[in-house]
Amino acid sequence: MNEISSMVISHKKATVAEMECAWPLSAEEMLQKLYEKEFVYECVILKTCNRAEIYVVSERGSSVLFNFSKEMGVETRIVDFYDHDESLEHLLRLSCGLESMIVGEDQILGQIKDAYTLAVKQKTIGRVLDTAFTKAIQVGKRARTETRINKGSVSIGSAAVELAEDCLGGLEGKSIMVIGVGEIGILVARALADKNLDAIYISNRTYKKAQDLAYELGGKAIQFDSIVSHLEKADVLISATGAPHYVLTKATVEKSLPKRNGKPLFMVDIANPRDIEESVNDLDGVTLCNIDNLRVISEKTLKMRNEEAKKVVDIINEELILLNKQFKRQKADYIVAELYKNVYGIREEEKGKAVNKFRVKHTIGEFEENILENLTHAIANQILAEPTKILRNAAEQDNDELLEAVAKVFNIQTDSIKSNDCSCEEKNK
Repeated sequence: MNEISSMVISHKKATVAEMECAWPLSAEEMLQKLYEKEFVYECVILKTCNRAEIYVVSERGSSVLFNFSKEMGVETRIVDFYDHDESLEHLLRLSCGLESMIVGEDQILGQIKDAYTLAVKQKTIGRVLDTAFTKAIQVGKRARTETRINKGSVSIGSAAVELAEDCLGGLEGKSIMVIGVGEIGILVARALADKNLDAIYISNRTYKKAQDLAYELGGKAIQFDSIVSHLEKADVLISATGAPHYVLTKATVEKSLPKRNGKPLFMVDIANPRDIEESVNDLDGVTLCNIDNLRVISEKTLKMRNEEAKKVVDIINEELILLNKQFKRQKADYIVAELYKNVYGIREEEKGKAVNKFRVKHTIGEFEENILENLTHAIANQILAEPTKILRNAAEQDNDELLEAVAKVFNIQTDSIKSNDCSCEEKNK
């Protein structure tokens, strides 16, 4: 059975522009173009904003991928080429989030599922890659269930939202104001969008930008000079402008307090330089956190995830052993199936010769033919029983030499063939 080879272009070596240039065609077109290549029996393509990866089953995998990368105009300096064992380990690490820019992120697992589903749809996947990708998806789920590799916030924006949730016991039914729709402000607003809020107010010096984001999120845009008048409605305020001076001073925040009727106000300042005067923390009912508080949260999360990564590596090592045993069993089953095919072919041929000889003498009927059928069937099964047992034991004991020796004696080709004999669609459901 042919082995897996892969080529990986990722954020570790390539820029986003370089990755985009490496993929001039759609994933569907790339799959079909690659699958049409000689010696390519199976292939899967994974494309995200941070990586572009190809997995093939071929006895000439490394040369096929090298030539394909040249054909696509990819510079080899940004590519990693992996053999079978390296490909399996990389795929499992990838599904667990250990190869991502942010360790433990969840999005990659969905992207692997999408790549698998596309290959099933395009009929470019067979038993080998089906086994590998099914295992990768399973291991990715296991890592996130049994460890905390994906827990906690690792960006300033997500940490701000998480901190507000923790301090208020959740954000459901709360009113949130976001000031500033730069990169971080947009990330914060989008992170808030699925929190089942009562209201989300967006403010920005350029009102049109606030309107666009508010429309996207189903919120309300407010003029920059109306922030104070709307402050009385907010439970949480998150500010992330690029202003060189304070956007909110202690005095302006204090003006809104009488109309709040004692309702607490939680403020998060993630701007640099700061948007909110630090002394607002002295006001009754007001809590202010700044970017330094959030950095501590993010750093703690990253440290925790790096510790959890050690547990994930143990899971991967355990699952790699099981995966390789699964491949060995498949190889043995393939040889056994071919052995049965050969012996049953001989049985049919010799039975046919015997039947024809009896017919010459006009001494055979249905009863006699059934006896020959049952006799040759029983003999074939008895002959094959012990070799079948030995081959499956050899697979369990990782005895590749014996498997190859038996295959050679019976002229069984252990290379994969271009087929899609696995019921991938059912598994994917």
